[in-house]
Amino acid sequence: MIRATLKSLLARKVRLILSGLAVVLGVMSVSGAFVLSQTLTDQFSKLFGTVGTTLDVTVAGRAQVDGTAGPEPVTAPVPESIRAELAALPAAASVTGQVFEEGLRVIGKDGKVITTTGPPGIGVNWSAETDLNEITAGRPPQQPDEVVVNNTIADRGDFTVGDQIRVLTLQPARTFTIVGIAAPKPDFQRPTGDLRVAFTDATAQQLMIGKTGQWTRINLDAARGTSAAQLEAEVQKIAGSDYEIQTGGEYADAQDAGVQDFVGILRTVLLGFAAVALFVGVFLIFNTFSILVAQRTSELALLRALGAGPGQVMRSVLVEAFLVGVIASTIGFGAGIGVAIGLRALMESVSGANLPPGISIPAAAVIASYAVGIVITMVAALLPALRAARIAPVAAMRIAATPDRPLTKLTVSGAGLTIAAVGAVTAALYGDLGGAVLPVLLAGVLFGFVGIAMLTPAMSRPVVSALGRLLSWSAPAALGRRNSVRNPRRTAITAAALMVGVTLVTGVSVLANSLKESMQSLVASDLNADVVLSADTPGPNPAGGFPDAVLREVRQVPGVTSATAVHLDTAQVGTGATDVAAGDPAGIANVFGLKTSAGDIRTLRTGHLLVSDTYAKDHHLTVGDTTTVATQRGKPHPATVTGIYQGSDLLPGVVLPPSEAATFRSPLATSGYLTLAPGADATAVRARVGALLADSPEVKVTDQAGYADQQTGRVDIMLVVLNILIGLSILIAVLGVVNTLTLSLVERVRELGLVRAIGMYRRQVVQMVTVESVVITLFGALLGIAVGTALGAAVVAALGNADVPLVTVALPYGTMAVLLGLAVVVGLVAAVLPAARASRVDVLRAIAYE
Repeated sequence: MIRATLKSLLARKVRLILSGLAVVLGVMSVSGAFVLSQTLTDQFSKLFGTVGTTLDVTVAGRAQVDGTAGPEPVTAPVPESIRAELAALPAAASVTGQVFEEGLRVIGKDGKVITTTGPPGIGVNWSAETDLNEITAGRPPQQPDEVVVNNTIADRGDFTVGDQIRVLTLQPARTFTIVGIAAPKPDFQRPTGDLRVAFTDATAQQLMIGKTGQWTRINLDAARGTSAAQLEAEVQKIAGSDYEIQTGGEYADAQDAGVQDFVGILRTVLLGFAAVALFVGVFLIFNTFSILVAQRTSELALLRALGAGPGQVMRSVLVEAFLVGVIASTIGFGAGIGVAIGLRALMESVSGANLPPGISIPAAAVIASYAVGIVITMVAALLPALRAARIAPVAAMRIAATPDRPLTKLTVSGAGLTIAAVGAVTAALYGDLGGAVLPVLLAGVLFGFVGIAMLTPAMSRPVVSALGRLLSWSAPAALGRRNSVRNPRRTAITAAALMVGVTLVTGVSVLANSLKESMQSLVASDLNADVVLSADTPGPNPAGGFPDAVLREVRQVPGVTSATAVHLDTAQVGTGATDVAAGDPAGIANVFGLKTSAGDIRTLRTGHLLVSDTYAKDHHLTVGDTTTVATQRGKPHPATVTGIYQGSDLLPGVVLPPSEAATFRSPLATSGYLTLAPGADATAVRARVGALLADSPEVKVTDQAGYADQQTGRVDIMLVVLNILIGLSILIAVLGVVNTLTLSLVERVRELGLVRAIGMYRRQVVQMVTVESVVITLFGALLGIAVGTALGAAVVAALGNADVPLVTVALPYGTMAVLLGLAVVVGLVAAVLPAARASRVDVLRAIAYE
């Protein structure tokens, strides 16, 4: 039996390739995810290991705001007085103050901010650079208007020594002279690509921290004969518990832990899409082996007649599946390494980062690749193997394969699974399941896909027949329509594979479109402003903005009746971090149409705060209650609730006095809102205001519609990335259509010969096969659009109930039309090879088949 299985496998090489392609693509995704994440882990671990060897002890301030649920918080600065005391320690050989703060932006020669989607812009003092970097051209900065830029800025901005460069920090743009260009030392292999500018000590302190005489951290090297632990104990006596004191190793481990969290999330996301690809691959593999078993009915029945038992026949099919799994896993593992290399290059290209050379292949990648590939193939082949074991020996005497079985049991089972899926998804989205939400949701979606797939055969005959009638403009086309409904199980499984990918694309598009439509509705209903000034910088709390002084000039522009600045940041209010706003309360109330629920919301003095009614309810606050507030650069202090307002989804739930803005991450205003006099020329006003913002080029001046588009711009980027990742599952589904058509045509060779014998031309055979292919892909696309719309609408409704600013379900009709168009294209492309093969069938051999 083993020899017979191997001979059968080798005799049908095309079948082997087709049945293994889905496994190759799925395993490729798994392997690539593990290899890429391990490569990034190893490279960043080397970086922080190198950093840890360059210092013995480091002292930094503690963050006032919890950063676990938001952006990395700003740590409190360390005063020069602490550095001076530490410098007097006999146990310290050297004590260096370091300024190292994110939020710097460089303006290129074209007047636009040089941006990266990965490494941030960093402002430092030059003395902090000398350990790991060196000047490759020029000299260190010596005057307040001199800077050293790193090679990334020099390359991307085409800057050289002697050029003038404009830099945005906590202050509006200032112009400096480049006196040096720095690069990492050759023996310091680390990921690069950040935009880094080094100033003199005092200038770096003023621009990046906000005042002189302050450091981000103090770095100490131990004197000869003193260990890092001993130096740490001495530092602890001086600095006390107000500061974070770590050895170099502890600091490196803490930094590495943060990167590991990011890499872990990246690996999970990639593995999630790999799971989708493998799930789609199961449909393809199952369909492939089902067709193969049906085609080999006579062969397997003959083996039964010669004495092979049911177990031997079943093992024969499973051995074939095992061999396909091993071969496909090997190819997929190698392809995954190539994908990891390509993804790393793509990350470098998009983000501007330059990663050290080399690739890491963990044992987990090898184990997971073979385990997943072999198990998936074996599981998908199990049911066809059971069918093969039940083939009666008498079947060898018949030409026909096993007859179609009733769909009753399959339909009832599918309906039960679908109902269970609806219940699980509803419970996850609307119930209170705590930490079980994600597992229940994923289980519901999985059951839903399987349930719909099991219901698809019952739906395929009426739906596919109706679709086929639209294409039945000729006799060959009518035959293609009839062929597509001849075997509802096969058609359904092929369409179900395509359904999964289309469902995900549609569901994500519904969510994204609803987000955008909701934002536009919110802006139109809640925003009382004709012109909006908004910092267009990445991140949830952008460092970019403009000084409040600009609005004083804006108010003098003809046609402007009012101008209100709003500062946004994350602050610690009570025991938790939350988004906050600061500004003139009366202006904010007018701009966002706030209504008073309690107290006074139009006056706000230092030590007071306003909260939305939702925030007040969630945190059990009333007018007169006192809580603690700590901003990014401010110390904790008590604040009394003096007003509660009916909130707007465009405004955070906490509003602080204007004086608090000076202690935000950046003192610059994040946005400004202008109202115009009736009849004012809005275009002329925007032009005048734009000229006043010449030193803040990242601030956009737009109308309400432009502001809404700006706020949802990142949704479009996310949508593109997700659709690219989902595209792999659609590619596998396309292969499934090709596979199904090719294998089904093999068993229809005699039929093809007969229709050719009675006068059908080759082009008509091509037309017949093409119609069959297009009908199947259209069926899968329609099914996916329907299921995806339902899932997307459910998620939107659930988010709306969870107080996420979603007001309506907006269907992406354009995306749906594109998906249907792509389904037609996919059907046409998938039919090329099968149709060509069918048209070349030798008539006489086909008629004499078997």
